[in-house]
Amino acid sequence: MTAMKTVRYVLWAAVAVVVAGAAAIFVINQLDEDSPPANVASIGGPFSLTDQHGETVTEADLKGHPSAMFFGYTFCPEVCPTTLLEMTSMMEKLGPDADKLKVYFVTVDPERDTQSVLAEYLQAFDPRIVGLTGSREAIDQALSAYRVFSRKVERDKGPYLMDHTAGVYLLNSDGTFTGTIAYQEDEETAMAKLKRLVGRS
Repeated sequence: MTAMKTVRYVLWAAVAVVVAGAAAIFVINQLDEDSPPANVASIGGPFSLTDQHGETVTEADLKGHPSAMFFGYTFCPEVCPTTLLEMTSMMEKLGPDADKLKVYFVTVDPERDTQSVLAEYLQAFDPRIVGLTGSREAIDQALSAYRVFSRKVERDKGPYLMDHTAGVYLLNSDGTFTGTIAYQEDEETAMAKLKRLVGRS
């Protein structure tokens, strides 16, 4: 292969990466529009989990009010407590409108995140945040329904960690997915999404 051909292949590869990245950004941005495009996979489906008070919560409980769902775990060193603190702050700033919004924290680590562990952990955040856990099978069903990535990461020292999807899922009062709040997204932008969501209830 000549040097010129090598350079040409490298340039085409770079263009392909840029195009792929732009396409990904387009799809992510489209998830925040009022009507997600038809080519975006359906997000949501049947599940049956238990909250930190021992009450059963299913997909039917997502209807009648807008919801924000975050998937994480209590042993998470950074992403989960940061996101829950941000949600707590934004709920406070929503004022009375925050009562229209249901916020769910769904564990991806049910082996450690029992009902009692969730109850203790969530005391550090807004008391309206509902923690959800269940059997491994029940959690996996919920993760599959909402297209959530989750993977155990073993370590040589210390307890295992969990890689997982970090965005907050937004659902309207019909329980239909409408968009996301990205991890550490600009607060003004995130607040605008929540206000728009609450206004649709």
